[in-house]
Amino acid sequence: MRMRVAGVLAILCTVVCAAPAVAFASPPVPPVSDAAAAAGLVDVRTVVPDAVIDLRYATPDNFVGVPMYPADARCLVHESMAPGLAAAAAVLRPTGEMLVFWDCYRPHDVQVRMFAAVPDPNWVARPGPYSRSHEAGRSVDVTIANAQGRIDMGTDFDDFTPRALAYATEGVSAAAQANRARLRDAMKAGGLTVYEGEWWHFDTSDAYEKRPILNVPVN
Repeated sequence: MRMRVAGVLAILCTVVCAAPAVAFASPPVPPVSDAAAAAGLVDVRTVVPDAVIDLRYATPDNFVGVPMYPADARCLVHESMAPGLAAAAAVLRPTGEMLVFWDCYRPHDVQVRMFAAVPDPNWVARPGPYSRSHEAGRSVDVTIANAQGRIDMGTDFDDFTPRALAYATEGVSAAAQANRARLRDAMKAGGLTVYEGEWWHFDTSDAYEKRPILNVPVN
């Protein structure tokens, strides 16, 4: 996983580092499925062309220990979230930094499996009769990377310790705290708010409204 992401970052650097202010020479993004389009979901790469996609739940490198998504899963978000993510990426881009997406839209049945693995609502949202947050495509899990690799944030993704709290200080270096603040500021520029329980989780203002359950494909 780390080698794969490092390779992606090296490729992106040829574009971002050389000419951060120009259009990205990204390959065309295939259309999303009819079901995803009907639900208002878009591939995040259509609005953040330099996004690094590292969907942990498409690999065993997650808290469950097995893939929860197909290997060709895509980062899908609701179209209402797309402009905010584009704005956040634009804040980071001039310094050669980019958003890394760990999770985006999450089907309801995956949320059910996650809660079965860790039935603790302090760390995993309890599935309900509605779609909210990730299940509605209105939340993302992100970090920052640059040409040299990942930025130190103090913990990895899905760290179930107090150090993962968005504003944690104990056990989190001053540099990592500053990096988290920079990520929050960039996301805030796009109107996105951090979830205080996880430094990597950001929501739209309406992420927790009750919506019909979605189970559209993520690929």
